[in-house]
Amino acid sequence: MNQKRSSHSRQPKRGFSFIEVLVVIIILGLLSGIVGVYLFDSAEQAKADATKTQIKGLETALDLYRLHNSRYPSSEQGLKALLSKPEVGVIPDSWNGPYLRGKNLPKDGWDNDFRYTTQNGKEYEISSMGADGVEGGTDLDEDISSSDL
Repeated sequence: MNQKRSSHSRQPKRGFSFIEVLVVIIILGLLSGIVGVYLFDSAEQAKADATKTQIKGLETALDLYRLHNSRYPSSEQGLKALLSKPEVGVIPDSWNGPYLRGKNLPKDGWDNDFRYTTQNGKEYEISSMGADGVEGGTDLDEDISSSDL
């Protein structure tokens, strides 16, 4: 009853088949795609939130400007009146600025200039055109306005 073991006997294969590796790669690709979309949306939402914060800061500076000058800067003077005494329109005698820190006006979360308009020097609107930089839009492309905050 001596049995010889054949050198050709089958041993269980170790490792993964091509199909198993392919399935794992597909699953990892799907997961990374989902995470990537989530992170992108979070980054864009952070830009919108930063824009709203910048608008609030500009509103505070405009209120201080009005306190000193009895009116907001004209549309022609714009937000630059917060950095240097206006030289056009009604020149304020009591300008006591600058009303913002730094030498440049802040930009929105997408690095675009804010729009500033006023009709009568008593009310104003500050707006950002959103992620697409074009008036109108929905979701992250939606305009952000001081009148909506």
